[in-house]
Amino acid sequence: MSFSARSRAVLASLGTLGLALAATVSPASAADATPITPTQLFNGDQSCSTDSDRPTYVWAGNGLTVEGIPGTTDTTSNSTVSVQYQVWPVTDPTHTTTVIRANALSGFEAAANLPADALPDGQTYAWRVQTVAEGAASDWSAPCYVAIDNTPPVNAPGVASSNYPQGARNQGGSPVEFTLNANGDDDVTGFEYSWQQVLPIAGYANIGEHGVPQFVDPYADPRYFTRADAPGGSATISLFPPNGSSGLMTLWVRSLDRAYNGSAVTSYSFLLNSTAPTATPAVASPEFDRPTTFTLRPNADLQSTSSVVGYSVEMVGGQGGDKTIDVTAGPDGTASVKLTLDGIDGESLRVSSRSANGWVSDAAFWGITYDTTPTVASDVYPENASGGGAGVPGAFTFAPKVKNVASYTYSVNGDPEATIAAGAHHTAIVDWTPAAGGDYDLTVYATTRSGIQLAPYYYSFTVN
Repeated sequence: MSFSARSRAVLASLGTLGLALAATVSPASAADATPITPTQLFNGDQSCSTDSDRPTYVWAGNGLTVEGIPGTTDTTSNSTVSVQYQVWPVTDPTHTTTVIRANALSGFEAAANLPADALPDGQTYAWRVQTVAEGAASDWSAPCYVAIDNTPPVNAPGVASSNYPQGARNQGGSPVEFTLNANGDDDVTGFEYSWQQVLPIAGYANIGEHGVPQFVDPYADPRYFTRADAPGGSATISLFPPNGSSGLMTLWVRSLDRAYNGSAVTSYSFLLNSTAPTATPAVASPEFDRPTTFTLRPNADLQSTSSVVGYSVEMVGGQGGDKTIDVTAGPDGTASVKLTLDGIDGESLRVSSRSANGWVSDAAFWGITYDTTPTVASDVYPENASGGGAGVPGAFTFAPKVKNVASYTYSVNGDPEATIAAGAHHTAIVDWTPAAGGDYDLTVYATTRSGIQLAPYYYSFTVN
């Protein structure tokens, strides 16, 4: 199939699409208006070529969508007109097929489908268009020339690399130099490639004002496309593996012809060593919510290939959501960064390096867990046990596991929360007297001086 073919909803403002094979015209109403020859001519979303020696190559397995903007001299109303298209093989101009688009809106693209059975594969055709209104017709447009190519390249492309041998392990750090070749298929004019097995669509269009197609040249995007140096020729490309990758790398490649038909896909695989940096804190176990300096060091093999110039540090699990910090490296590729870890259950870092040549390493991981729940103790009502009784007062002592606790908030059996300030040694004591016996659940969490609400602790006990 063609990768330029696409389905497209006709804008409601274009009116009802009416197509008919016919030899005569049945125009719509356009009172007091003289038809004007259509402009903005497109075929398969590509611009019309008026050069018979340089036709536009198109896939037409389901017919060919042609379009132009009809008009009349009446610019004061949104009149509807008919648009008549004719197509013929350049080798036999007398063998014409006519297609009429009825109820087209003046000033907007009026699409019609030239039938596939009128466009056999491998031949070149001319087509033209005119506006018809009130029994009058405009002049025909100049012919547009298209070459029908419904046949994809026969051979899958050849792929080789001069610095990353197929199936071998490589230390990484340098872009991968690939040579792509047509593998003996003279119909090939370019190549498409991706590190993902699903390749992008080649040869599509965005739709602009008045329905005018804006064809997207795939070869304008060197991330995925490159032209061959000649029909049936080859191309050399330089690619970085996906950011943050190591292990098995696979590039998927197919050949494209002038109509953007794609060949079968060739895959090329190699193994890539990790080029991740290291991240080392100044102390083995950084304290919660206290600044700690981390030293970032490049992978030695990577540094010897292309100097590391910076790092991306992603902090995951902290207050305010995940965030990423860019850190500039020194001349030797190392860097230091001061970080405050304040995730109430712990926090992790993902650190990748960036080299001068553009290489982005896979990530080094570093993480720590924190227990920020308070401790809860009671002599009268011990945890997971029974004690006291209805009307018997008891005291609960709250103590922190991290520094700088300012208060505790608690609730018994889902009652409204109450908050008590922390006292000496950041502890607090709550006196409580049950009205009845039974099972109770006490929920307690602390809040720090900087306003961080810490993890809750759930304390269960039974009143005799």
